[in-house]
Amino acid sequence: MNKYLSPEGLKKIKEELDYLKNVRRKEIAEILHRCADFGDLSENSEYMEAKESQGFLEGRILELEELVQSAVVVPEGKQAKNRQLAQVGSTILVGVRNSKEMFKIVGAEEANPAAGKISVESPLGKAVLNQPKNAEVEVETPEGPMKYKILKID
Repeated sequence: MNKYLSPEGLKKIKEELDYLKNVRRKEIAEILHRCADFGDLSENSEYMEAKESQGFLEGRILELEELVQSAVVVPEGKQAKNRQLAQVGSTILVGVRNSKEMFKIVGAEEANPAAGKISVESPLGKAVLNQPKNAEVEVETPEGPMKYKILKID
């Protein structure tokens, strides 16, 4: 399944992957090597902890490699093709009740509602996706259904 990422999001993931493969992996290998010198590994808690860390690390590396392979980089700003409709990478201004809120639609891996980044897979993200300016969408929230009007798409 394709994962949507901004160019910035893909860069951050590649940086994390590079750090894990070239720095963290070596650190854990050094700990394992040092612990092996202590003899009986079955009772060595530091060794067991390092082995567990190594397992988590390798799992995260695989996860990030798969993400980089399946990433669909969504152009932003002037590079974006269609800003007539809300898309992944769009920044939208919505009216809800008596207020306005601005959100950027991003892939699930980059979502951070506190920073104004909503996932395309979120209820609001799904509702506004491919909708034009002035469209009204209804989103089911814990407080009940809420109507959002798309005021601006960048």
